[in-house]
Amino acid sequence: MIESDKAQSSKQIPFVDYLVLGDEPYLVANECKQCQARYFDRRNACAHCFGEEFKQVRVATKGVVTSFTIVEMGPMPYISAVVDCEGTPVRCTLVGVDPTPEKVHLGMGVELTTYSMGADSEGTEAIAFGFTPTQ
Repeated sequence: MIESDKAQSSKQIPFVDYLVLGDEPYLVANECKQCQARYFDRRNACAHCFGEEFKQVRVATKGVVTSFTIVEMGPMPYISAVVDCEGTPVRCTLVGVDPTPEKVHLGMGVELTTYSMGADSEGTEAIAFGFTPTQ
């Protein structure tokens, strides 16, 4: 394998636009400059105040579970949750925890983690995010 092929085969890309990879991955949100409402998607105007100017802000990597459901569709159940990251709600999957009511609870402390979704034929790996318990 030549050197350029090695670099190509170890390339990682985020699964979503608002995930920033690196030594310490984090999420970024678009924050309205007028009312500070935050959105993960692109906006022409704020749904809260109709402001039209946004800035990108870093979202806290730790939070608490405010809502969750155990999804039993397909071969493996998983936990879909909303995590409050210092005022920014993040819709996500909880990983590293059994998908049972005994193991997950409201107010549970969690932190951002990343994992591989797989690689394409050229070796480019898609990296997704989730949250894992801190306790």
